[in-house]
Amino acid sequence: MATRQLCSRGQEPVKTFIKRWLINTLAVLVAAYVVKGIHYDTVEALFVASLLLGILNTFIRPVIMLLSLPLLLFTLGLFMLFINAAMLYFVGQVVKAFHVDSFWAAFWGALLISIVSSLINVLTGTEKASIRVSRGRRPNQGTNQDKGGGPVIDV
Repeated sequence: MATRQLCSRGQEPVKTFIKRWLINTLAVLVAAYVVKGIHYDTVEALFVASLLLGILNTFIRPVIMLLSLPLLLFTLGLFMLFINAAMLYFVGQVVKAFHVDSFWAAFWGALLISIVSSLINVLTGTEKASIRVSRGRRPNQGTNQDKGGGPVIDV
């Protein structure tokens, strides 16, 4: 019984990884159909490109974000769109059967991939929504607290 629970716990990260990879592949497929300048030769190239994009997003993007933190803060996070575009453009250069013709195609493709994958992740439950609204009273933490019973919004 304990072995069965241990195996099922060990499989959960693998299932989540495969689910995210398929969602990312679907988002890249949508970008390839919608954005002019992004196309692929084979289905295998599409899967490899989305896998490489996922690996880059997991390991390289946090380092790039840390290095460009002042620029990210100055642009209120909008520079993240250019980071995502550069990573998609890089994937187009590395995977020979996956083509990204220009940086602007990569920009619009990365924007669309972000929107589609975020939407599908929330709809499938892979990622939870980040805004929680609850009604109730706040716990009394001091004497200067508002005594109102209004809604509490945690972000």
